[in-house]
Amino acid sequence: MNEAFVLAGVFLVTFAVGIFLIVRVPPRLHTPLMSLTNAISGITVLGALLLFAAEGNALQRGLAAIAVVMGAFNLVGGFAVTSRMLGFFKKKATASDD
Repeated sequence: MNEAFVLAGVFLVTFAVGIFLIVRVPPRLHTPLMSLTNAISGITVLGALLLFAAEGNALQRGLAAIAVVMGAFNLVGGFAVTSRMLGFFKKKATASDD
């Protein structure tokens, strides 16, 4: 049970540090930050796949499967949002550009 408290503490500290860092990011840096978090989500998916492939009980495998699905959803959605945000910086074609 002591290990659960340690893991919960690590989660709470990383959550607090993440919130502390994210709120201080200027708006012009949000797109590069999204790209970085997409890469982190990819690493999370790989780690969850490794956990899912390892031997364990049904609860552990179920949690690993949920982590794979949620990480993949975050990864795909993050790239879609990043692509859309980058589209805002493209120069719009006008009739005089032809």
